[in-house]
Formats: sequence, structure tokens, C-alpha cells
Amino acid sequence: MALSAQQIPRWFNSIKLISVITAPQLRQCSQRAGKTLLCGFSAQPQMSSDNFFLQWGFKTYRTSSMWSGCQSANSGRQESNSARSTLLPSVNEQSQKTQKTPNFDSELSLEGLDDLPLLSPLQPVSEEEAVQIIAAPPLPPVSFTLRDYVDHSETLQNLVLLGLDLSKIEKQPDAANLLLRLDFEKDIKQILLFLKDLGIEDNQLGTFLTKNYAIFSEDLENLKTRVAYLQSKNFSKADIAQMVRKAPFLLSFSVERLDNRLGFFQKELQLTVKKTRDLVVRLPRLLTGSLEPVKENMKVYHLELGFKLNEIQHMITKIPKMLTANKRKLTETFDYVHNVMSIPHHVIVRFPQIFNTRLFKVKERHLFLTYLGRAQYDPAKPNYISLDKLVSMPDEIFCEEIAKASVRDFEKFLKTL
Repeated sequence: MALSAQQIPRWFNSIKLISVITAPQLRQCSQRAGKTLLCGFSAQPQMSSDNFFLQWGFKTYRTSSMWSGCQSANSGRQESNSARSTLLPSVNEQSQKTQKTPNFDSELSLEGLDDLPLLSPLQPVSEEEAVQIIAAPPLPPVSFTLRDYVDHSETLQNLVLLGLDLSKIEKQPDAANLLLRLDFEKDIKQILLFLKDLGIEDNQLGTFLTKNYAIFSEDLENLKTRVAYLQSKNFSKADIAQMVRKAPFLLSFSVERLDNRLGFFQKELQLTVKKTRDLVVRLPRLLTGSLEPVKENMKVYHLELGFKLNEIQHMITKIPKMLTANKRKLTETFDYVHNVMSIPHHVIVRFPQIFNTRLFKVKERHLFLTYLGRAQYDPAKPNYISLDKLVSMPDEIFCEEIAKASVRDFEKFLKTL
């Protein structure tokens, strides 16, 4: 169908009301319009804006042609008004088509939403959303207590459940830096399993770790090597477990240092291998503590108190704490027992527990027996009272069996001192 001379300007003017097009676009629209009308259907809108514009142009042209055939007898003014009225439905039609234009973004599968990127932390939020945000308090850069870090550290939480005393740990300047850098699964769990296999019970882990939290910085293979060394020296598994419980720092010492300590006590005290082993099992801190108090006390027993080497060996194998006792306490106790109570060396050697007793207790009971006339410590005479009974019995048994008096009489006497 050919365009009339009147229809072409009207159609072209209606197009210019919406947008400005180029000549090549107009020629393309004209060719497609002729083909569309001959076939009897309009082209469907595509994704591009040019194709959408063409469809709107074809609709306008078809409407103008129908209006021209029905209203050819009207005047030019009526034709102009009708053209304007024809344009209005076309504009509305454009808006309807625009609304009906398929939105391919909305047709995306919901499965693809999982692949969408996360929201940026810099994305602005409204005031209502900002009020609903609950932010956790930041960790303090410096703190005098580990309590501020417990809620943020899984390692500290698990250690507290095991019985670790943070109030004692946080007093150490390097404790917080060590524990907060450790991962419980990678760094701590394997050490705990090792201690468990060694014989440390669950209820003992808290006390052990509180004293020696630095064991987590030790290499597991080094710990196993030190245990193997003790086993090579005929320490049983029960002995090693007992030593580790009493001296938590034992496993932090190298094999060379442990070997030197055992050699020192065997040589210095001239003990047999078995007696040396029994000595350190009963007092394992001899292997971890300083050797200076031990050397000083050996000189005190031998030079100041006048004990022979075999007497010293007998006393320390029965009371190992005598090797680490306070020097002043040792001299004061010996002076009172030997010079005031007139007890000779060989009797003291038989009862070395006297050095492990508080001196005021010895004084109170000795003075009470002296008041009653029963202070007799010579085993060759009647009514002999041993030093063991003098210091080891509770007040009730002491008064009944040794002093032959009532507890009330003993208490009245103590008030006179």
C-alpha cells in the first residue's frame, strides 16, 4: 500500500513529537512498515530501543491511515484536530507498550540469586536500619585482665572450662600474648592429650596448666623425648606422672639439664642410683628448682650443725624437704632441740621430722612436759618420750597419752606463757 501525500507529513510530524530520528532510521522504519502492513501483523518489540520506536511508528501510521479514509470530507481544521487527537492515543499506547516491555532481569531464575555478590560494607544504610544494628564492643588494645578477651577467644573459654585460673595467669606479662595467639585445635589439644596419656587426670589439668601454661609453647616431640629419657632411667609411668603433678615445670627442662641434676644429687649426696631416684620422685622440684639452697643447706648440716655425711643421707632420704628448708629455721630448731632440750645428734637423726615442725609447737609441748615433770627424751631411761610422738600427735592425744593431763589444763598453761 502506497502512502499518500497528506499521510506522510502527518506521520512524520507525530514521530517528531516524541524524538528526533536520523534519515537512515526513517528509511529503515519505512521499509519495515510496508512489510508489516502487507503481512497483516505488527512487529513485536525487542530489547533495543530502536525496534521499540519502530513499533510505535507503525502503530501511529496505521491509525493515521484509518482516520484519513473515514474523515476525508472534513475541513483542514478538523483534520488538524483529529490528528492531534490521534496522537494522544499513540502516546498512551507508547506508555502501555513501555510498561508491557518484557523485563528480562525479572525473568532471571531465582537460583541465580545465590551467585549474586554480597553487599558492600560501604553501602549506605538508612537511619532506621542503623538503629537496629547491634555491634559487638571492640577488643581493647591494652588490658590489665584477660577477662576482656574471654568472650572473643575460644582458646581461653576452653581453658577456663578445664580449670585454668586466669586471675593467676594474667599476672604473668607474657601469658596473655602466648594464649591469645594459640589455636585450641592445632596448638593445645595435642598437648592436653599427651598429658592425659601421661597420667594427669581431668581434675588436675587446671592446677597443672595454671602453674605451667608455657608448656603450650613446647614442641610435642621434645616432651615425648624427655619422658622417654626418664623411662630409660627406670622411672615408672606412675613415678613420672607423680613427678609431673608435683613439679609442673619438669617437662619444660631439656634432657641435658635433667641428666645434670640427677648426676649432681647422686654425686653430692653420695647416694645410690635407687636412692637418688626415690629422692627425686618424692621431691621432684629438686630437679626444677635452684641448686643454691641445696648446696647451702648441705654446708649448714655438716659445718654448723655437726652432722656426719651418713647422718645427713639418712635424714634427707626420710625428709627430702630438709634439702630446701629455710636456713634460719633449721638453725633455730636445732639450737632449741639440741641445746635446750639436750637431745643428742644420734637421736635427732632417728627423728628428722623435728626439722619439719613449727618451732613454737615444739616449745609449747616441751615446756608443758617440763612443768609436769615428764620431759624425758633419753631412750635408755623410763618414761621415754620420742620426738616423733612429741610433734606428730594432736593436742587431745598428746595430753591424754603423753602428758597425762587434760586439754583444759594444757590450754590454761599456754595462757601463762
